[in-house]
Amino acid sequence: MKRLDWYIIKKFLSTFFLSIVLILSIAIVFDLTEKMDDFYENQVPLREIVFDYYLNFLPYYLDMFSQLFIFISVIFFTSKMAGNSEVIAILAAGVSYERFLRPYLVTATFLFAFSFALGGWVIPRSTEKMLTFTDKYVQKFTRENARNVRLMVDKGTVLYIESFQMRTRMGYRAALEHFDDKTLTQRIIAERIRHIDGYTWRLENFTERQFDGMRETLVQGEKKDTIIAVLPEEMFYTAEQAQQMNNTDLYKHIQKLRERGAGNVKAFETEWYTRFAGPLGAFIMTLLGVTLSSKKVRGGMGKNLGIGVTLTALYILFSTVSTTFSVSGVMSPFMSVWLPNIVFLSIAFVLYLRVRR
Repeated sequence: MKRLDWYIIKKFLSTFFLSIVLILSIAIVFDLTEKMDDFYENQVPLREIVFDYYLNFLPYYLDMFSQLFIFISVIFFTSKMAGNSEVIAILAAGVSYERFLRPYLVTATFLFAFSFALGGWVIPRSTEKMLTFTDKYVQKFTRENARNVRLMVDKGTVLYIESFQMRTRMGYRAALEHFDDKTLTQRIIAERIRHIDGYTWRLENFTERQFDGMRETLVQGEKKDTIIAVLPEEMFYTAEQAQQMNNTDLYKHIQKLRERGAGNVKAFETEWYTRFAGPLGAFIMTLLGVTLSSKKVRGGMGKNLGIGVTLTALYILFSTVSTTFSVSGVMSPFMSVWLPNIVFLSIAFVLYLRVRR
């Protein structure tokens, strides 16, 4: 690392963190203005507002705005260097364009690692606290009832519950089916199903049918305890809960959902791929920013910033829209998340080849 490298790295990081602090301050002011009435009506203690909500508000929005301000920061200070003929002097001194890019890529690597750690472990914990606070004081979104639950609780075993109440841990009109390959071997229908403890459930007013070829055995009873490898909480998993899991827990949960044939697995897969594709955007935004602003142009910094904001807005819009493709089934979660990165990396590479010449 030479003096030039440290010069660019310091400019990059100082501009990035200064801009992030400014935008987060503005975001807090707007959010506080919007939620002030809710805080007052619910008489929320100041300590909870500061430590349970806004302290956990910062990592989430820091990660959300990071790609935008990486791009803007690179364009801002690189355009200023180009305007002062510093870039011309660096290249005229015999420094190749690839060597000129090195400190940018080193800084992008640091920001990638920072964003990956933030999104994989810090934000899930802070999001959980923030959503708990929101559910308690601002807008209740926790579901107490689940309908039409269908889960593969074990290999060849499918559980169906028409309705389930979390408060009473009681379900109504349940069916438990066992299959050998594709052949139905046992079917238990119960008017009610109650969670007792762990994986122990109680079937009430049940009818059990055993199938052996053309023979059928029928058993009826009032109560029967059985082991079903599912917990009540698993019936209420939503896309919001994917944001509250760290990378390790999220990966394990996706494997469990795939084994059970759950219908909302795509939401969790999208969150999983986003945690890798999002941080890698640091390299794309850095390369785009350098190639757009390292050349001295008429119009100066304002023109470069205008182009930068436009491209970043398109990148964020593209990323948001493309994730809906996986939900609708048009694309796989992997492709829908990675498509914006592939498109903008291609644009950045073309610009790099033009500027390099």
